[in-house]
Amino acid sequence: MKKIKFNKYIIIGIILILFAIIGGNYKLLLNYFNDKQEEKMIQEFYQDDLSNEETEQENIESDSDNKQAENKKINYVAVLKINKINLVRGLVDESSYLNNVKYNVQIIKGSNMPDVVGGNLILAAHSGNARISYFRNLDKLEIGDEATVDYKDKNYTYKVVNIYDVDKNGKVEIKRNLSKTTLTLITCRHNTEKQIVMILELV
Repeated sequence: MKKIKFNKYIIIGIILILFAIIGGNYKLLLNYFNDKQEEKMIQEFYQDDLSNEETEQENIESDSDNKQAENKKINYVAVLKINKINLVRGLVDESSYLNNVKYNVQIIKGSNMPDVVGGNLILAAHSGNARISYFRNLDKLEIGDEATVDYKDKNYTYKVVNIYDVDKNGKVEIKRNLSKTTLTLITCRHNTEKQIVMILELV
């Protein structure tokens, strides 16, 4: 009897270890597949830009199933790149439910896209260690560092001109030169009640 009980404990122990291993790797696998999906969507963003002229000239009628599938598809309207911190992230339309820091780098309401002269594109994202913490390394940027936004077949390059902190109270004062076309990046400063505000000007 003792031998049988001992074997049962070994089997239970092995099962628990397997569950722990699977549980620990599940998150890694999920993140891997999500990263691959995002890479694919960014590639589609660039392919769509290249084929826009061709598709505009064609009048192809699609059935209702295709239209529904198209409506469910997530399309990026722009891509943010910051080489220094290895960030490449697609941006969704401001009206999309995915335009939220819970899911993505968020385009803040009232922003202007890069093609608006004198406009300001304001982007916010989480810092920290979660998968959605896309601005986790934003604090590593310095004056003179660059970021780019690809939008409507054009590449807009910005340079950091000002970095400052504000209290984390739901309001952010943006100090920028109103005659310049700017990009503003906002995130929380690690382990503080402050937010980093980074102003970049179009080069």
